[in-house]
Amino acid sequence: MPKITPKSFRKLTFFKVPAAYWTGVRLTKVDDQSAEALVKYKWINTNPFKSMYFAVQSMAAELSTGALLAKKTMEGKESFAMLIINHKGSFHKKAVGKITFTCNDAKAIDDAVAKAIETNEPQVIVTTSKGVDQQGDVVSEYEFQWSIKRRSKKN
Repeated sequence: MPKITPKSFRKLTFFKVPAAYWTGVRLTKVDDQSAEALVKYKWINTNPFKSMYFAVQSMAAELSTGALLAKKTMEGKESFAMLIINHKGSFHKKAVGKITFTCNDAKAIDDAVAKAIETNEPQVIVTTSKGVDQQGDVVSEYEFQWSIKRRSKKN
């Protein structure tokens, strides 16, 4: 199975999610416990209120949760399909400068993956990502509901 790294995700975003690539969303860390995505406020991701457009924040938050989920599902022996089935976001402060989105939901993902393997039933995982600016202030928070389903083995 492929190894999930920031470099492999950068290539993936360029070819499969170009909006994230061109607006500056970058995966900066992914390990067994957490994932981080960074996005810098600039002209291409601004809104009329001189802050980062909410959709760009959503992409960065989703990347942090999706990268951690992908690491947990793609680096194992089983094959999984994964899909966002719902999400919500809340905004606390104007997003300017560098915003880092972090997902620390490895335990919930591990539990859902194990249950999907054990029961052979789809599982729903609720993951969260917090966007923090350079001063340490939370600018936005997101919750994503992911559905994972173990794929049938091919002979």
